[in-house]
Amino acid sequence: MNIVNGKTKVLGLIGDPIEHTGSPAIHNLLASKLGDDAIYVPFRVRSKRLEEAVEGAYALGIEGLNVTVPHKVEVMQYVTELDDAALEIGAVNTLARIRGGYKGYNTDFSGFMRELDSLDIQVNGRDVIVLGAGGAAKAVIYTLNRLGARQIYILNRSIEKAEEIFGDQPGIKIMGFDGWKSIPSDKYICIQCTSVGLSPEDEACVIEDEGFYDLIESAVDLIYKPKETAFMKKVAAHGGKAYNGLRMLVFQAASSYEFFMKKEVPEEIVEELYHELDS
Repeated sequence: MNIVNGKTKVLGLIGDPIEHTGSPAIHNLLASKLGDDAIYVPFRVRSKRLEEAVEGAYALGIEGLNVTVPHKVEVMQYVTELDDAALEIGAVNTLARIRGGYKGYNTDFSGFMRELDSLDIQVNGRDVIVLGAGGAAKAVIYTLNRLGARQIYILNRSIEKAEEIFGDQPGIKIMGFDGWKSIPSDKYICIQCTSVGLSPEDEACVIEDEGFYDLIESAVDLIYKPKETAFMKKVAAHGGKAYNGLRMLVFQAASSYEFFMKKEVPEEIVEELYHELDS
């Protein structure tokens, strides 16, 4: 990375909390590898200050922002334009500077799709369990539908909230976290989309019942810190394959960087970056 100067492009992340984030490491490494004069920094933004933060970022000349929990849905009302996929998903994780404001994108779905492909997890025709119904789950379910999932079981703390978001979609059944007991006995793909288990709460697990994990053949926990969550440990202990969200993070970050900097990130750079961060 170059020494910061008056020409340095500023990129960043807004969310609450942001202490756990790996995004600065990824984007600053990308800038360094690609020879770009850019720096990426995290900004903790409370929900009540979100509109001010977006307007202030634009006023300060910030080139682009990633958006993480809990702002992925609310931030949509503060962008100048919305990408079609972000509009359909109903969540935004990337703001790229345009004239008069920012354009909102969702690169979570492409990052998740690329992670599934890299892990050879085949969704077409399969039944899938999704834990959580927040902004990340929106991108995940959009992806699962695009890939041809047969049936999606959404387990969420608030059934009412999940039904407000996904209740009108075919092929989706919504239950509370204890609803897993009514899911037919079989082997499923499971995607963990909640923030439960995120560092420093490493020992927390969204579903503690051991019987649930007998249903899981393969699972992706979107959390990437810690590297192995309590959820992943339970999946592995019951014979399933478990993966964290680092690949998704790297893939979606590369896509966001392309929107920020208006240039392509070569695939070999993305792979190199992932292996460096995973070591």
